[in-house]
Amino acid sequence: MCCGTLTKVTLATGPTARTYELMAMIADRLAADADEIVAAMDAAVIEIVPAVGADAGIAAEVSASNRANLHRFVTVVRHAETPRPGDVPPEALDIARTIVRRGIGIDAIFQGYRRGQQVALERWTGYAAEIVEPGPELVHVIQLSLALLFDYIDETLRRVIAEAQREREEVLGGGLARRTETVRLILDGAPLDISAASQRLSYELARGHTALVVWAEPPGVPHGALESAATLLAATAGAGRPLTLPADTTTLWAWIAGVSEPAPEALRAALENAHPNLRAVVGPTRRGITGFRDSHMAALSLHGLLLGRGGAERLASYDELEVTAIAAADLVRATDFVGRTLGPLAHDNPTAARLRETLRTFLEEAEHAPRAAARLHTHRNTVLQRVARATELLGHDPGRKRLAVELALEISRRLGP
Repeated sequence: MCCGTLTKVTLATGPTARTYELMAMIADRLAADADEIVAAMDAAVIEIVPAVGADAGIAAEVSASNRANLHRFVTVVRHAETPRPGDVPPEALDIARTIVRRGIGIDAIFQGYRRGQQVALERWTGYAAEIVEPGPELVHVIQLSLALLFDYIDETLRRVIAEAQREREEVLGGGLARRTETVRLILDGAPLDISAASQRLSYELARGHTALVVWAEPPGVPHGALESAATLLAATAGAGRPLTLPADTTTLWAWIAGVSEPAPEALRAALENAHPNLRAVVGPTRRGITGFRDSHMAALSLHGLLLGRGGAERLASYDELEVTAIAAADLVRATDFVGRTLGPLAHDNPTAARLRETLRTFLEEAEHAPRAAARLHTHRNTVLQRVARATELLGHDPGRKRLAVELALEISRRLGP
């Protein structure tokens, strides 16, 4: 019904079976437009609480919570005539814990929920006005909808805040609090005595540091899997136990001290022995307390680029993706650049992907077809045929805009078409 022509109705006074039927129709519209509504909720929450949009990991948790709450409320409405005990989506509890671990005030949860509620309410009343003719039935639909929405939000908030307070008490009571506070001060650039900070962290800050971000995609890995993966990567790099800090329920920040630049291939092979849902990025190796911060920020930029891109490799290093990270810092502009530069060659299909990789390898080998063929495990004539076809799709000789074409091919290779 939500996808076809909407039927406007006027019915008798008092909530009836038809009232509940109309509410289910509105819920169907809400569910059909969930992607758009969740995006609007995300933007509204980040606008009122900018801290929850600070990086890709926490922003993804905000979005997951908004989506889960929207889905749960739709379910509540669809069963409004025979209400059942509700429960809080696990994603809503996850973001509450993350907010505490990130040092964000619990009042941010109140603000975020109220702003998200406002977005959902505006959409709901708009759909109601399209589906139900003005009159008593619309009044009953709106009144019952508001009661359900406010009851749902109030109960969810109560339980989410309780979880946040429990997490806060746990964090403040142990070494995690000291570690979190010290790392935050370092990342914020606060003036710290390096010896005192090293002692608080039980981690030597005067040496070289290689930052890691390890995350679960999709979420749902066993407890301790993130820390185990970070320890595995540190051992592979020839280091001792890493310094770790939970960034959120699906993301771990880590630092390896006292090693030279780890070999990405060795780390990539090691990660294959970790949980299959885990992915990781590796920052550059930098020295001292400034290097601790700089390596982390570089790793965090890669995490933001690769989060949600399922086709990307499980492990990527800043050394490998530095050019891509700089060029694609603004993903909207980078996407536009790739599309304009490559034209039909940027299309998301196996043929275009094969032509892009052939052209990229051909240009990387200084247009030497036999060397490109050897790397691609094919015949030189096949390489030349593909390059000719790729040139046709580009609409010009690649050499005429060589830098732009090579950069667009590299972005597309690393981040997808």
